[in-house]
Amino acid sequence: MTSDELGNTTPGSALGHATAFGAAWQSADIDTLRAKFYQLYIAVEQSPAATAITDTSGRIEYVNRRFLDVTGYRREELIGKTPAMIQSGMTPASVYHDLWQSLRRGEVWKGELLNRKKNGELYWEAEVITPVRNDDGEIVNFVAVKEDITERKRQENELKLLASVFETGQATLITDADMRIEKVNQAFTDITGYRAEEVIGETPRLFKSGYHDKDFYARLWESVLTTGHWQGEIWNRNKYGDIYPLWQSITAVHDEQGKIRNFIAVFHNISERKEMENELERQATRDHLTGAHNRRAFDSALHQAIRQAERGGDTFSLLLFDIDHFKSVNDRHGHDVGDAILKRLANKVSASLRSTDLLARWGGEEFTILLPDTPLSGAATYAERLRQQIADSRFQGLAITVSLGITQYQPGDDMDGILGRADDALYRAKRAGRNTLVLAGE
Repeated sequence: MTSDELGNTTPGSALGHATAFGAAWQSADIDTLRAKFYQLYIAVEQSPAATAITDTSGRIEYVNRRFLDVTGYRREELIGKTPAMIQSGMTPASVYHDLWQSLRRGEVWKGELLNRKKNGELYWEAEVITPVRNDDGEIVNFVAVKEDITERKRQENELKLLASVFETGQATLITDADMRIEKVNQAFTDITGYRAEEVIGETPRLFKSGYHDKDFYARLWESVLTTGHWQGEIWNRNKYGDIYPLWQSITAVHDEQGKIRNFIAVFHNISERKEMENELERQATRDHLTGAHNRRAFDSALHQAIRQAERGGDTFSLLLFDIDHFKSVNDRHGHDVGDAILKRLANKVSASLRSTDLLARWGGEEFTILLPDTPLSGAATYAERLRQQIADSRFQGLAITVSLGITQYQPGDDMDGILGRADDALYRAKRAGRNTLVLAGE
């Protein structure tokens, strides 16, 4: 059968070449048989399944329109050739070996092949190849019916990829559109302590820690619903009641109509990172010897206190004190003893403060204390009590005293102004004989 015959088949010409209809030809009405064959031809030619007929050596005798559409070849480019034209070279040889072994045994072969179009594009096909026998039982042709499964394979690969991602170290939680949990992975259980059966059907409210206010969650969901995504730091509560920080991303998944179908949350525990950040912050803001805040942290706190006083009218007081005759202590007992005294003193002063107060090492044996929401009279009372406690204590077996200068914020103060008054008061306390306190302005 020539390519012209295959490309322009009529009921008469096709019938003349149809060996499978040989016996029927002798007994049936010729016109009826011709009409039925034409119907069969039209059905195959217009079939949505790509179809090819080859001889027993694999040379192509017929391809239908769908076959041409899928491969990009013209009919005359295929007739007389073998399917090697569309092979990608990426299918294992063992697959073709199995294919031909099955066909030569007269068996139907089913499988998937990665082929290549005329333009070089790769595509996947699911094929069913059937041996065709004549009246004597001899195999005379093979009929291959093919389905383009490229999109299906792509989706399968995506699902495999998603499955592999789902089981990585990142905890993953999937909910429906109503926020009911549908699926979690093992990393989720490892982090939260909850097994899948304990959370399926529940909502993520189960994990709320109380750490965040309503505005936080309002901003979070506004981002998810308007942009489809949110990521950030969030504090949750695990099964055992522990509150811990997470870095979490939430993504809205939409269906073909644009409606939200699922929410996917992916997160990991950042407790170690937060501890490291806190330690770095501590090192950056704390005096390495005494553990009190350093000059940098104090400057920041004082600046903030001034700003707050300017805005709200609140006042605060500032104490500046140092150890009397500390140079003599170092000279007589050594710097190791001096350092131990500084640490012990810082600990003692810290124990006397409120959580809102701030102790900082100003430099050498000098310290400063910031007392928010405290008028000068209150600061003086506290300072006198502190002075007496220090004088009554022993530090490394030694008696020490401190001198203190005290001032209160005044409208229009800047940092230099308030520190200058405290320093002047401290200088006058030392001039007055030490182991005493002086209020600025007295």
